[in-house]
Amino acid sequence: MKLNTLTPSEGSTKNRKRIGRGTGSGRGGTSTRGHKGAKSRSGYKRKLGFEGGQMPLQRRVPKFGFKSFNRVEFKPVNLDTLQSLAEQFNLTSITLETLVAHGLSSKNDKIKVLGGGQLTTKLDVSAHQFSATAIAAVEALGGTVTKL
Repeated sequence: MKLNTLTPSEGSTKNRKRIGRGTGSGRGGTSTRGHKGAKSRSGYKRKLGFEGGQMPLQRRVPKFGFKSFNRVEFKPVNLDTLQSLAEQFNLTSITLETLVAHGLSSKNDKIKVLGGGQLTTKLDVSAHQFSATAIAAVEALGGTVTKL
């Protein structure tokens, strides 16, 4: 082994430019940070939504309205949908499981039956909520309404 054949061990050196190691390195002085300003200082952290001092979008846009976090969202299902489902699959009762099985809702949805469309067959319907017109239409044909 001779001094002219020595090389560093595999993985012991990094193959990148070291910044901030004097002007002779080519990356000294400002260390690639430019001149002045927040980004040139140590400890700089970009604030979320910061637009360089311009009024941020979330402060420019007017605020209005209110959405209650206690609100319960229902998936609406009309009577004509129930009618077509009953005709297509020859059903006499429609439950939450039936709607999930036929892809009309997911198992976590809360269902509200609305009075849109015509109902012509007697059905036993169970759901989380019903409109007054839906209850009247189902019971007019001799069907039953069950709230879950």
